[in-house]
This record gives sequence, structure tokens and C-alpha cells, in this order.
Amino acid sequence: MPSPPVPAKPRRRSDLLGRIGLVLASIVVALLVLELALRAWSIEYLIKWPNFVLGARTVLAQRENSRFQDDPLLGYVPRPNYAVPGISFDSNGFRRTGTVPSPKRPILAVGDSYTYGDEVTDRETWPAQLQQRIGRPVLNAGVSGYGFDQTVLRAEQEAEATHPAVIVVSFIADDIRRTEMRRMWGAEKPYFDLQGDSLVLRNVPVPPRPDPRTTLTFWQRTLGYSYLFDFVLHRLDLLYNWFGDHIRVLPPGRGQEIACRLTEHLQALQSRTGAPILMVAQYDPVVWQDPAFAAEQRRMTLGLLDCARRHDLAVLDTFDALAATAGKDGPRGLYGRWHMNERGNDVIAQLIATALPHKAH
Repeated sequence: MPSPPVPAKPRRRSDLLGRIGLVLASIVVALLVLELALRAWSIEYLIKWPNFVLGARTVLAQRENSRFQDDPLLGYVPRPNYAVPGISFDSNGFRRTGTVPSPKRPILAVGDSYTYGDEVTDRETWPAQLQQRIGRPVLNAGVSGYGFDQTVLRAEQEAEATHPAVIVVSFIADDIRRTEMRRMWGAEKPYFDLQGDSLVLRNVPVPPRPDPRTTLTFWQRTLGYSYLFDFVLHRLDLLYNWFGDHIRVLPPGRGQEIACRLTEHLQALQSRTGAPILMVAQYDPVVWQDPAFAAEQRRMTLGLLDCARRHDLAVLDTFDALAATAGKDGPRGLYGRWHMNERGNDVIAQLIATALPHKAH
């Protein structure tokens, strides 16, 4: 009896798998050719094959470990007496603002990199320029990368030590989002969570900054070596999350509720110290380039300012004044790459000088 014919279906499946394999192999070869061509164009990367993510995180960690030191409450604080050309801290870890011959109690300025003054020299920060305008000492306690939660904690800590006449609390909208994180830019940080109706401080004592080699995901350990992948992400401006080491612990949007509740802490600080608090809203340069981004940043900013008003804090929104900036570049001309330049900080100093409570003059 003759054997039954062999069905053709398995052969068709085998042919299909073969074609898929051929397509995938062709894609891999094409990507490899593009990778080598791009490296040949840059020349140096034909010889060097670094992991770009690890390299970026290592450079950042080395820089931050030189100018900052670990702190069990805040995560990190400026290193006392640190100095490089254009940047110097005093023995208390405040960025130097120069000197003014005045016996008056100081103004304490807290905030993120916009207060600290990334991309400018000591004398070009807005706290330094404010000091020159009003002839009263201004302590620059700003720290790059801080979330609004860290800013409030630093205000509480330094107000007890410095007994200021006024406390200026500056923020950008991204500081609100940072309150949802346990780690930002490779540095561990404290964060608040809601337990019932109360704010509870978490992740304290704050662990030290981890070794960058321990922070890479599988994809960063593999695709991180690709110059082509790095090149494409750079052109698409998508390196923020690829290079940045961030760990979220609260859902998106929770930071707005946390930040609003933290204005209660500031109200208590104001009552306890007798130092009026001025909340100052600043803006990053993307606000002036992306309308959709600007709308979201404004929504978050105005929400926090409204919370501050409800808790008897004075507020200053710099948006309208910045938007009205003259010149061919408009408000974008007030920035360097990501932060205010000397001119931009002068505008902020002018606005704050006008908004300060009477007792600060």
C-alpha cells in the first residue's frame, strides 16, 4: 500500500521562517554597516568602543562627588570650601555671593540649579545680584538637581542655623515632578509619601550615590555601546531618560499633591522663625520653545503658587516679565544652554528685589 503524501504546510512554514531570518539578518548587517560607517566618519570611535551611557553617568558622578557630599537627610549638599574657577562655596557650603558691609540679618535663598546658578560664575547668580541690588547679605543655599521636597527640607535646616530676615524659595515646575522620585541623576534622595492625611518622609537616612556600573539596565548594557543608537537619540533629543538614572516611587501627578502639602511646612517655618517666605516661580528654556510643554508647566506652577497663597506665603510668578523680554531672541536670550545666563539672573534679581517684604529692605 503506497505511503500517503507528505503535507506541504510544514515546508511553507519552513520557507516563511527562512525568509524572516533572512530579513532579520539583513537588518542586522545594515545596522552594523551604518554603525561602522558612522564610527569611520568620527574616526576616534573606530578604535574606542565605550559604553556611552556608563561614560555619561560616570562623568556626572565624578563631577557631583567633587562639588557635593553625601547628606543623610537631603541626599547631598555642597561641599564646604569647594572651589574651581568661577565657582566657590564658603565654609557653610553656601555658594559665595561676595560681601556687603551690612550688619542686617541675611536673606536665605533656597532652590535648585536656577538658584545655585549652573552655567554662570559666582557673581552672576541671582542671589549674588540680588545682594548687590539691596545691599543686604544673601545666602545662596541653592543646590543643583533638588526636588521641591529637598528644597523645603533645606529651607527648614538652614533657617534654624542662619536666622534669616526673609526666606526666598525658588522652583521650576520640574522640581514638582522630582518629588515623585527616589533617585534623580544617579543621586539618591528623600521623598515624601501620604499616609492617611499625613506626609511621611521616606528613604532616610538617604543612601550614598550608587556606583554607575550598578545602575545600567540590560538594554543600557548592550545598546549603550552603539554609537549609532547614541547618535540617533541625540538628534531626537531623547537622551534625558537614556543617560539619566532616575527611579520613580510615586505615580505621575502625585508630586503636585505632595508639593502643595509641603507649603504647609513652609507656613509652619514662617510662623516658627518669624521670617516671611517668598515663593518664586522660575521657568526653564523649553517653556519658550514648546507651547504644549509650556501649558503643562504653567498648570503645575500656578497650582503650586495657589497652594502657597492659601498658606499665607507671598508669591512671585516671573512668567509675564520673562515673556515680555525684548530682543531678537525674546525670553530665550535670557538663558545659556539650560539655565539663566547673567542677564537672565539679573532680571530675576530685579523681580525678587521688588517683591521682597518691606522688612528685607
